[in-house]
Amino acid sequence: MSKYTEPNYKTSAVITIDTQCDTLDGQPLEIPGTSAALPNIRAILDTYRKNALPVVHIVRIYKRDGSNVDLWRKEAVEDGTDILLEGSPGCELATGMFDGNVRLDPDLLLSGRTQKVGNNEVVIYKPRWGAFFNTPLESHLRSSGVDTLVFVGCNFPNCPRTSIYEASERDFKIVLVEDAVSGLYLKGKEEMRNIGVQVTNAETAIQSILKSGR
Repeated sequence: MSKYTEPNYKTSAVITIDTQCDTLDGQPLEIPGTSAALPNIRAILDTYRKNALPVVHIVRIYKRDGSNVDLWRKEAVEDGTDILLEGSPGCELATGMFDGNVRLDPDLLLSGRTQKVGNNEVVIYKPRWGAFFNTPLESHLRSSGVDTLVFVGCNFPNCPRTSIYEASERDFKIVLVEDAVSGLYLKGKEEMRNIGVQVTNAETAIQSILKSGR
């Protein structure tokens, strides 16, 4: 790490990527490792909540007619595959990420607006792999004074990795929590470190957050 990429947890936000019910074990879009990562994701979320730091949940929502679906899954959704469909139980944020019952507002999110789901906690819809592509994420983070992003969530090779590169292009300092993300592999960790990302575990990240508030 250099002085320019060293995370500043005091001005950080945690970003959860695609941690939705359909991606959990035994579900239509099962991503191995997502269910196993949930306890660490929840521990990090609770730490951010207790310290009044920003939380952003990034989600995919597919319209039932397939009109907003990426080309890779467009034919499947048009043919009736039930994955991440607006208003469906599988599209909701994973059970266990909240104490209460939080439901997505598809109309609000698909319009490009943010949905508030807690104190300093919002949901943002992304139409493609990257969390910054055609979303209000950057403006939301800048207005909150955030300069460091802590990434957790679902399927590193696709959406988390794309989102991390987008964050790097925007000069955010970046942390990837290796035991709070599914799909991470050894070469991927090396690639992240090679662009200045701090790869750490949930326990270390939590301790860093707690220390930043002292």
